This record gives sequence, C-alpha cells and structure tokens, in this order.
Amino acid sequence: MVNQKLTATEIGFTHEDFAALLDKYDYHFSPGDVVPGTVFSIEPRGALIDIGAKTAAYIPIQEMSINRVDAPEEVLQSNETREFFILTDENEDGQLTLSIRRIEYMRAWERVRQLQAEDATVRSGVFATNRGGALVRIEGLRGFIPGSHISTRKPKEELVGEDLPLKFLEVDEERNRLVLSHRRALVERKMNRLEVGEVVIGTVRGIKPYGAFIDIGGVSGLLHISEISHEHIDTPHSVFNVNDEVKVMIIDLDAERGRISLSTKQLEPEPGDMIKNRDLVYDKAEEMAAKYREQMLAKQQGLTAVAEEDIPSAMEEDIPSAVEEDIPSAVEEEIPSAIEEEAPSA
Repeated sequence: MVNQKLTATEIGFTHEDFAALLDKYDYHFSPGDVVPGTVFSIEPRGALIDIGAKTAAYIPIQEMSINRVDAPEEVLQSNETREFFILTDENEDGQLTLSIRRIEYMRAWERVRQLQAEDATVRSGVFATNRGGALVRIEGLRGFIPGSHISTRKPKEELVGEDLPLKFLEVDEERNRLVLSHRRALVERKMNRLEVGEVVIGTVRGIKPYGAFIDIGGVSGLLHISEISHEHIDTPHSVFNVNDEVKVMIIDLDAERGRISLSTKQLEPEPGDMIKNRDLVYDKAEEMAAKYREQMLAKQQGLTAVAEEDIPSAMEEDIPSAVEEDIPSAVEEEIPSAIEEEAPSA
C-alpha cells in the first residue's frame, strides 16, 4: 500500500510560496481604471465582483447606475461579465470599491458634447422646477433650463411632466454644468420656416436706443435703427411704441447665432415714408419686397451691379441674438450640478 501522506518538503511548495506566486502575478489596480469583472455574489445592497485581484471587489447599490436602483438585480446578474470603474483604492481588508455609475457618467458627458458639437435639438421631460428655471434629464445627466430660456406662457410649476425641445447652451463637465434652452430650439424651428425677403407682421415688444424688438410668431427679430428709414431718426421711440403692430421684411437669418434681422427701410416707396406716411409703406410692402427679392436674385446671378447699401446684410454691431445666450447672473446659483450626488467615500 502506497503512503499518500506527503509533507510540504516532499511537495516542495509551501503556503508562503503560493502567496509569493500570487504577488508575482497580481495586477496593480488604481482608482480611475476601467477593468473587466465578473459578478459572483449578489447581496441586498451591493455585489461582489471578481476582477482578478486577491480579494473580491465590491460595488455598492448606489454605484450601479446613473439612474435610481432599488435592487442590485435590476442591473446585475450572477456570472455576468462587464466593465467596472475602480472608484477607491483597497481598504484595510484589501477590497476595492467599484462603480458602473461613473462609466455611465463619462459616456453621458461624451454623448452630450457630441450632441452640442452637432448643434442637435434634443427632447426631454421637465421633472422639477426651482426659482431659477426647470430641470430635465439628458442622457441621464441633470440639465437646467434658465427661466429666461423657457418660451411658454405657462407658470414654471405647470411644466413638470411636459416634453420640451431643447438646444445646448453650456456643456461643462469640469464645472458639472449642463444648461439648455427651450427658447433657442423654438427660434431655430421658426427660422427654418422663414425666408430672407419675406414680409411678416409683428408686434413691437421692446424698444432700445439701437432698435426695436419685434415679435414675429413667438420669436424675436431686431429692427435696427439704421433699418427703420432712409431718413435719419434720433431714436426708435420717435417712430414706434411698445405693442404697435408693424409690417417688416426679413433681411437676414442667422440660425447659428439665433439672429433675425428686420427692415422697414427697404419697404419705403420713397425715402422717409416710414416717418411721414407709415400706412403707405405697409400698403406697398409686398410690392417693395418683391423688388428687393428681384435685386437680390440679380445680384446673386451677377446680372447687375447693385450698390452694397441697397441690399443690406445684417448689422453686425450691437445686434443681440433673437435668443439671449448668456445665463443671467441672478440664476447662476440656481443651476444644479449635472451629477446629482457624490460617490461614497468608500
């Protein structure tokens, strides 16, 4: 009978040798690394993950998704292999803390940066409001719409649950800010239906030293002071009052900047008619606009030389965009971070 009882000396491999071998082939894991791992044990508030370390890593339930998770089984399945983000270094037991949520946030920021670069319009439902505006979710990130960029007559509180088209104003991962505009999305949609040379009816909504803001179907265009009449005027207040209904012609559309430039000067049958006989200008508006379009077409085809001042382009100086791009300082403190909560310390 063969004696199968072998000593450590006969085997030639001790526990110390085995530990040294593990150390030799152990991978070095650092916070911030993204590594593959396999789920081998699901617990009530987390899961143990095999990533090839000496000790199983742990992922708490709050790190399992960018969205709310009530049970680990909503996200993970036993023996499932996927990528994990190493959130913290080893604790006193040699255990690493992992996150899926951080990977989703990184990919979400990458996606919204791409959408902003494409100048895409996105849709999202309002889930809450605060003093400064409304809150939405874009790719799982929390976005903020300043009140000045919400284009609706409804009180903000009644917007909860409403789906809105939105454009990006600010995508700043470093400052954790995602700011959007409902108004700019509507301006773009409206501008796509307008044409240079078209006569539209609008309402004077505001008057500044440099011109009058005209509401044309829910978007704002600027009638610059130099485009009111061929004759010099000192101030737009001498020609218009707030709430006046006016006929204007579109002379420039800049969708990228959200600018709509308007003119009544180009509709004057005779220089100064906007000051002397505004009704005549409005009566002859379509006729004068048709002549303007003919001149534009002739210029484009190179059939005639038209003086630059006869076919004005949008005034670059002092022309605000149809939708204000800046976020009012009064609501700066109301802008919530795009990531709702900080990761647990360990």
